[in-house]
Amino acid sequence: MDEIKNKFWAVGGGKGGVGKSIVALMTGVSLARLGNKVILLDADLGGSNLHTLVGIQYPQYTLADFISKKVGSLEEVIMSTPVDNLKIICGADDILGMANPKYAQKNRLLNNMKKLNADFIILDLGAGTSFTTVDFFLYAPNKIVVLTPQITSIQNAYGFIKASLFRHLNDVFGKDEQAIELIKRACAPAEGETIDSIGKLFDAFLTLGGEHQDKLLNCINELKIKMIINMVRNVRERNVGRIVQSVAKNYLGLEIEDMGIVQFDNVLNASINNMAGFLSSNLRKSESYAYTNFYDIACNIMKGCNWQSAAPVKTEL
Repeated sequence: MDEIKNKFWAVGGGKGGVGKSIVALMTGVSLARLGNKVILLDADLGGSNLHTLVGIQYPQYTLADFISKKVGSLEEVIMSTPVDNLKIICGADDILGMANPKYAQKNRLLNNMKKLNADFIILDLGAGTSFTTVDFFLYAPNKIVVLTPQITSIQNAYGFIKASLFRHLNDVFGKDEQAIELIKRACAPAEGETIDSIGKLFDAFLTLGGEHQDKLLNCINELKIKMIINMVRNVRERNVGRIVQSVAKNYLGLEIEDMGIVQFDNVLNASINNMAGFLSSNLRKSESYAYTNFYDIACNIMKGCNWQSAAPVKTEL
C-alpha cells in the first residue's frame, strides 16, 4: 500500500445532491494549480457526470471502454480538461450492468489505477452504499465523506461510514463464522440486542480470544476517514460535523478527521451549468468564497502528505 498511500483519494457519501462531484473536481483543480499532476476518475458507474462539469459533452473514451476491454490500458482513456495538470477518466452509464462490475473487472481496474502516472488520483464515487461504491471507497487509503448541514445528509453520511466499516470487517473476518455472526448482530441490531456498538462487539469478541479483539482494533485504526462539510451558510452550520464525529466515535470507535468546510457560494452555484467557463475565468474565481475554501483543503492535503509542489505556483485567489 505504500506506493498508493498519498496518491489515492476517494470522495464519497451516503446521499445524492451533497456536491461530491463538485468537491472532487474543485479539490482536483486546486491541487493541479499547486503544481501537481492530478487525474479525476469518475467512479460513479451508474450515473457519471464529471465529464459534463469539465465541458466534455461526448467523451471519446470512457471507463466502459477499459472495463469491456475495448482498450488495453487505463492510460488510453485519459482525457484532458481545461485546467493544466488536470486530466479525467470519464465514467459510463450507458451499458447494462456497468454499475455493478464483476469482481475480476473491479480487480483489473484497481490494479491498473496504481500504474497511472499522477501525483493524485481522485475517485468521484456514486451515492449510496452499493458494494461497488463502498469497495472503491475502502480501496483508497485516503477517504473523504462529503455532507451538508441538512439532517438527512448527516444521517446518510453516518450510514455510509458505518456501511464502510462493516464491509471492511466482513472482508477481514470473512472466513470466521463465529466472528461474522457477532458482526451481523452489531451491524443491524434488533430491539433488545445487546451488541449495538463496536465497543460491545469488542467485548463480545473476548469469548473468541484476545487475537480477535486485536484484529478488530487494527481494522478500526486503519480505517482513516476524513470529512468535508459542503454548502455551509453560517457559523452554526460549521459545527454539524461534530455530530458525525461524536456518533462515529461513540458507536463505531472511529475518529473522523475534519478536513474543512466549503461555504455556500452563489458564484459557484450559478456556474454549475458552465463549470468549464468558471474554471477558466480568473474574475469569477476571485469572487468565489468556495474557490478559496478548496484551495485551503488542497493545501491541507499536501501538508498531510508532506507533499511539495513541483514548482512554486502563484495563487490566483
